[in-house]
Order: sequence, then structure tokens, then C-alpha cells
Amino acid sequence: MLDSINQLLIDNFGEFGPLMALGGLGLLLILAVLPAMFSQKEDPLAKLNRETKARAAGKSQQLRYTSKADKLEKYSDFLEPQDEAEYSAVRLKLLQAGYRSKQSVRTYHFAQFALGLGLMAVGLVVWLYMRSQGEVTTQNTVLTILMPGVIGYMAPKYWVTRRVAERQEEITNGFPDALDMMLVCVEAGQSLDQSILRVSGEIRAGFPALADEFTIVSQEMKAGKDKTQVLRDMSERAGVQDVSSFVTVLIQSQTFGTSIADALRVYAGEMRDKRVMRAEEKANTLPTKMTLATMMLTVPPLLIILIGPSVYDIVLLLGGGTPTSY
Repeated sequence: MLDSINQLLIDNFGEFGPLMALGGLGLLLILAVLPAMFSQKEDPLAKLNRETKARAAGKSQQLRYTSKADKLEKYSDFLEPQDEAEYSAVRLKLLQAGYRSKQSVRTYHFAQFALGLGLMAVGLVVWLYMRSQGEVTTQNTVLTILMPGVIGYMAPKYWVTRRVAERQEEITNGFPDALDMMLVCVEAGQSLDQSILRVSGEIRAGFPALADEFTIVSQEMKAGKDKTQVLRDMSERAGVQDVSSFVTVLIQSQTFGTSIADALRVYAGEMRDKRVMRAEEKANTLPTKMTLATMMLTVPPLLIILIGPSVYDIVLLLGGGTPTSY
């Protein structure tokens, strides 16, 4: 009986038919076990031990937030990394991308899982259609089924990475102007907290990401959080070297009791110089980037104009005809 089933699979799906059947059976078993894993409740003793260790370590802030309205809460053990370092790294990357929701990590991993399985199912449907139309090679089978799943799994990661790069570029471009406005506010007599809040409102139309960071800083300062820690948190969320240097300047100015206006004046001048240098760097690299495009768009038409008639005459001579130039 097993030999007949094996031969049937080979006849219908090729030499990898038995292997594909085993893979499909394994996938079905995994899908059948997942609901039981999701519905499994945490052991009360394990939960008590985990909370005891957290209190012993002096953790004043919860790593994960719970909400009754979150439908993915019961799947948090599967969708969220259980390692604190890994969870914090993903959380920081999402913060740098602008996703500050408490459930952002859970949603991020759910998007990877759902898109991976969904596109793999679409690839399987496409493969079945291709199979009904004719023979399908093993390479086409693997590419048609697995490649959509890999793309779906990597798509959220690519999107978040792109969002981080765009947001960091926006913060870098708007930071010199924000420093100039902050310097004007401080020299006009406003405190650092008031100047940050005023600057956040002024630059929101052009640089909303930087305005959001300044707004968070202002709100945390109003809530009574330590100013040094607030500034360091902003540096981590931004992920930009200019912001990190600015935070270091403010902390040093506060520590040594120097004038914040003088520190802002010097650092704002440096930021303006760096912006000019970045613009000059891009302008200097422009000819190099245009070289390939210029060669591709200019050299082929020039060769056709110069060598084309000669090539045409050579072809006529080889064919026994009379060249046009004679």
C-alpha cells in the first residue's frame, strides 16, 4: 500500500512528491497544534516565580503592557520574544520607526507570521494552477511556494528599516533649524522646557518626526521625570548622531553649570556647518553617479551613428551586394 501511495505521489508531483507530501502533512500538524498552544494558560507557579525574579531585580517598569481590548494578548507568548534583550531591541527599532504603540512588537511579529503564511498559501494556489496546466520543475515548485512566504515574512522588517532610515533623515535635516529656533527662544528669556515646547509647535509642519520627539521630551519633563534621563531617552529614540551629541552638550552644560545659551550657540553653528558639508558632499558625488547614466544614454547612440553605416556596408559585401558608399 505504501508503495502504491509513493508511486501515485511520484506520478502526480514528480520525484519530490513524497517529500512534498511529508512537508504538507507536517504543516497541517503544526496548524492543528497552534490553537492548543495559544489557548494554553501560563502555569501559576511559573508566573509567580517570574514576578518574584522581576521584583528582586528591581524592575520598576513592566516590559510588556497588557490591555483587555487587545485581541492578540492571549497569543503574546508566541508573538513576542521572551528574551528581554531581544524584546528591547525590537521595541527600540519600532520606536525609531515612529511606532510607539504598546502592542507594536506584538503586531510586528503577527504581521510577519500572517504575511508569511498568507503569501505561501497564495504561492501554493498558483503552483496548483501551474501544475494543472502542465509539468512543473522542482525549481519552479520551490520558487513558487517558498519564495512568496519568504517575501511576506521579510516585508515588515524591510518596511520598518525603511521607516527608520526616512525618519532619521528627516530628523537630521530639521535639527539645525530647530537648534536655531531654540537658541532664539532661550536668548529671549524662556527656559529650556518652554523653548523645546515652542520649537516643537513651530517645526511640526516641516519636520513632524522631530516635533514629536520634542513634544515627548516636554511632556516627560512636565510629568517630573529626570531631565537627564529624558534627554537620553530622546537620543535613543532618534538614533541620530547629531541628537546624541546635542544631548551630551546639554547634560554637560547642566552638570557644570555653564550657560545653556552659549552651548546652544556653539552647537547650532556646528550643525549649520555640518549641513553645508553634507550638501557639498552630495554635490561632489553627483558627477560620479551620473557617469554611468551618461555612458549608457550617450555612447550607444553615438556608436550607432558613427559605426552603423560601416557595419551595414560590411553586411552587404558579405552578402554579395553593392555597398551604398561605392
